[in-house]
Order: sequence, then C-alpha cells, then structure tokens
Amino acid sequence: MLVPRAVDVPFTYGVPEGAILHAGDVVDVPFGRERIWGVVWKLTRERPDFKNIKHVEAVFEGVNISERMRQFVDWVAEYTLSPRGNVLGMVLSVPKVFEPMKRKTKPLTVAPAETPNVPTLSPAQKKAADTLVAAVGADKYATTLLEGVTGSGKTEVYMEAIEAVIKKGKQVLLLMPEIVLTAQMKQRLQARFGVMPTEWHSHLTPKARREHWQQIAGGEAKLVIGARSALFLPFKSLGLIIVDEEHESAYKQEDGVVYHGRDMAVARGYHEKIPVVLVSATPSLETMCNVEEGKFTKLHLPERHGGAELPDIQVIDMRQEHLEMNHWISHPLKAAIAEALSKGEQALLYLNRRGYAPLTLCRACGHRMRCPHCTAWLVEHKKTGRLQCHHCGYHAPMVDTCPSCGEHDSLIACGPGVERLEEEVRAIFPDAQVAVMTSDTLDNPEEARTLLKKILNREIDIIIGTQMVTKGHHFPHLTLVGVVDADVGLEGGDLRAAEKSYQLLHQVAGRAGREGLKGRAMVQTYAPESGLMQALRSDDRAGFASGEKRAREQAGMPPYGRLAALILSGADEQKVKRAAIDMVKAAPRKDGVKILGPAPAPLALLRGKYRYRILVKAGKKTGLLQPLIREWAAGQKLPSTIRMKVDIDPYSFM
Repeated sequence: MLVPRAVDVPFTYGVPEGAILHAGDVVDVPFGRERIWGVVWKLTRERPDFKNIKHVEAVFEGVNISERMRQFVDWVAEYTLSPRGNVLGMVLSVPKVFEPMKRKTKPLTVAPAETPNVPTLSPAQKKAADTLVAAVGADKYATTLLEGVTGSGKTEVYMEAIEAVIKKGKQVLLLMPEIVLTAQMKQRLQARFGVMPTEWHSHLTPKARREHWQQIAGGEAKLVIGARSALFLPFKSLGLIIVDEEHESAYKQEDGVVYHGRDMAVARGYHEKIPVVLVSATPSLETMCNVEEGKFTKLHLPERHGGAELPDIQVIDMRQEHLEMNHWISHPLKAAIAEALSKGEQALLYLNRRGYAPLTLCRACGHRMRCPHCTAWLVEHKKTGRLQCHHCGYHAPMVDTCPSCGEHDSLIACGPGVERLEEEVRAIFPDAQVAVMTSDTLDNPEEARTLLKKILNREIDIIIGTQMVTKGHHFPHLTLVGVVDADVGLEGGDLRAAEKSYQLLHQVAGRAGREGLKGRAMVQTYAPESGLMQALRSDDRAGFASGEKRAREQAGMPPYGRLAALILSGADEQKVKRAAIDMVKAAPRKDGVKILGPAPAPLALLRGKYRYRILVKAGKKTGLLQPLIREWAAGQKLPSTIRMKVDIDPYSFM
C-alpha cells in the first residue's frame, strides 16, 4: 500500500475477510493517528513476519490507478529522486475527492459540433495532420515535434489528431504553459468539438477540482486542457498528450517534486504507450537535440497560414536615441505606434517587468529598498500603493520617507515596469484605449477571457504586457509589436539566457500581422551587434540554434551534458555553509562527474532561508547522475534545521 506521504516504500495492510481488492484500487487505511486514502501497489499472499497488521477500512468504487500509471509514478520518483509517496500525492491531490458526492456530476462528453468550425488546411498542414492522425492510429508510443513559424496554424493541425483520438473513445490531454492561455484555447476547442473542454489548474474551486478529477478518472471527460499538474491525473483511457509551447520554462515545477512538464509528458506517453506531440515555433535545444538523435520525429510548417507574411523586424540602437528623463519609447517606435493607430490597427508593447519600477532608492543616502526575507529589491506597484517582493510575496506600503536616513520625499523610482510604461503611453497617446496584460492584472482565466474579447472586438488600441503576451495569443488586428527593453532577459548567469531571450523575442514579434495585414516588430536594445539581435533581425533561427548548440557542446552543458543542483537552505547562514562544505567533502569521486561548489546561490536569501548551491555535472550518456546523488545523499545526516532540494536538469539557476 503506497500512501501520499513523504515515504519511499509501500506499507503492508491486511485485506478484510470476504473483500476483493485489485492492484491500483484506492482504499481508506489507518495511518498513524489518522485515516488516509492510499493506493494498493501490489497484492501478495505471503504473510509478513510481524504482528498487529492494520487492515483496509474501505474501497473507493469506480477508480483504479492503472498499472501503467503506477509505473509512471515509480519512474518519476526514481528520476527526480523524490519519495514515491510525494509523487502519488500529486495524483491524489484533491481534498475530499473520495468522499460521497451530494449530487451526481453531469457526465462530460465531447462530440463534434453540429456545424463544426473546421478551416481548410493548406497542403503542408494536411500532410502534418495526416502524420499525427496515423500516429494516433498506431496505438504505440512516439514523440513528434510539430514546429512551425508563428501563425502557421499548428493548432489546427493537432486538432485533427484530437478528433481522431476522441472518435476512438479515448481521452486527450492538452497542456498549456499559462492558465491565461486556456481562455482563448477553450473557445477554439468548443467551436470545433461542440463542448467546453475540462480544465485543470490551480484557479479551479475545490468543488470544481473534485468534479473534474472524478470525471477524468471515470473516463467521462474526453478532452482535458490544463497546466503541468494535469500530467498526474489518473486518466482512465488516455490516448494522446499535446504539449503546446513546449519550450516554455513555465513547465518547470520548482517546489515539492521538482520536474519539467515537457519531459514528464514524454515519460507518461512512453509508459501509457501513446503518442506525444510537442508544439513550438521556437523549440527548446533539448527537443531539437532529441530530433537530431532520432528519438523524436519532426513535422515542419514553413509558412504562415492563409498567405500571411512574417513580420519585418527592425532593431533600434538605443545608444543613438536621446530620450528625455524617465522616457523609454524611442522616436521610431513612437512614430510607428502613431501610424498603426491612424490606420485603426493595434499595437503591442512588451516589457518583461511587472509593477511600476524594479528599484526604489534614496537619492540622499543611496539606500535601496530591499526585501527583508530575500536577496531581492522591492518592486514598486503604484496601482496598489505597495512595495512588493516578486520572490516571496512580501509587501509593504509605499513610504515617502527613507527608512535609513529619514529624509523626506527622497525616494525615487529607477527604471521602468509595465505600470510606468503605461503612464508614458497614456501621456503620448491620450485618446488611445490601453490595456495591461500581466499576472497582476489578470488573476484568473475569466479576467483573461474578458480582456481578450475586448482586444478581438477592437475595443483596445495598445496592449502592454510582460512575458504573458508572448505565448500563443492570436490578435487579428495587431500589426505592430514594440519590445521596450530586449536586454532584460540576458541578465544573470543562466546558461539558457540567450536561448530563452531569443524564444521570447521571436514569439512576441510573431504576434504581429497574423491575418493578412502586414506586421512589423521594433526591438529596442543597447547591444544591436550581438549574435542574438542579428539572428532575430534576419530570422536566422537555424543559425542562432547552431551557435548555441556548439557552445553548449564544447562546454559539456545541456543538452550535451547533464546537470543537477543541490540547494541547501536554512535560517542560520553559517550552519548552511558548513553543511554544504561538509557535503562536498563527502561526495563520491567518479570519473566523468564533477562537483562544483558549494557557493551562495544567486538568490542567496529566499523566504528568510539562506541558500548554498552545489552543482553536479556529468556526461549525457554516463547514467551516473541519479545513482551518484542517491548514494551521496543517503550517507548524509543533515541537521534537522537544514533542508536539501534536489533539482535534476535545473532550468532556474537562482
């Protein structure tokens, strides 16, 4: 019996006389002083050599965790070096889901709409769709990369595969990197298949989560659209997994069981023996490497659907711009916005900084407002009148007196966030209707749906947004994209910084000119001569990727090598440092493995805990990473006040 607790081995329970149990059944068992729901991992007739065996109390009818799902749980635990019980906890994560329902939920089925909104596919789309439909019909595992330029109609292609799966009576899981994206996608799926798909994300009410979980486990929900956590739902008959925008770092789970949703999707497809489709206009280097090695196949859509042209990209050298103090929109971009508005078209300004200003300092003494719990500056949010930490959530009222020197009216905002950019835009274009798209302004899918409807109805002239606006949105009347600060993503020591920046900039530029109207993107930078900007300007994705892959391969970095991060954290900095040093001294020495560190993590203080990082680097095909860390960690006895987080294949280096 495996229980959803931080345990790695199943417990032994007795089966009551006359009861019939099967492996995978969900059962109610006594555990310590409580009763919890667990899963029968296997059955045996061998009686254990200890007395006082506790017995199963009850069985939840109608749900069975399949053998393939149990194998997937075992694999995830082994790969991520997490307790199996914690992985099972993600499967059984819904409070009160096994308690009797007061009313029966309405069965959720999907059938083609009476007048399905099925667009005519281009020859390239039809060829790709036929390949995916054939993969569905093969009833076996295969991973396919569906790559296509922005606006090439990738969604319409994989909808053909969705329809084929539903006709077979099986279920489909469509993963999206951001909850806000589900709003627009749900409408498209409803128009195509005649019913709203079942959602799965953190903004569902407890009641909805409970109902949706049971509909998915019972096989009633045929089409599920969700965040990365949907990978651990107990589908009754899963037939296809689609990972849209597979390159997105939002698929990485950083807390609890640490995993990457794209990689776990491939693993689940392998264990379920079903096809997996990875979708992107800018695939990750990991996925491209798997294609080159023959592990994945690739389908390519080289042109925009309907004859639309890709946007022209202009790089603006901000060193040559002479702007007024506290202004960030260059003269060429300002003129382009005015031109777009004069034609009744829409413009989008992208700046990946939430809030009003990323830094507040005292001009009298130089004091910088920082989070008391993190190594991070407090970000001013003018609309709420607060200073806020974007790492731990700490916030405090905005003050007008320096807390260090006591000087009045000496605090100044440094640099722009989207709120400050909005001020500038409204001052320059007072008659324009402006909307801001960030996680602060769009808190749930309903708010996103309302704003997207306004944009589609041309009630909004200028959209200002953070990373959220780069992902999958389709704005037919948008012809101009302006990137206010293209250099933001290159800060820090992230080995994927250039790759992520290129993906973001390429994706946001691709929002322009998707419906026949000619689009253009203007990118403001202080490094126009960089390889990234040159590749962006000339749309040389292959050349950029080639350079990145070459540099990574020479350094033995992913995807040509393996990394794992061990983060030690605790309230006493010296104890954490000492424990990290002792741990490195005790590290096993093996050929092909390097131990780097310990060193303070770039985010050295997080939520009041000091953090030291150890990196483990190994060859890609050595198979040494997890076994070495497992052996190493098993021999360590860390103080109870120090926590260790293991991150296999880290994406964040903070």
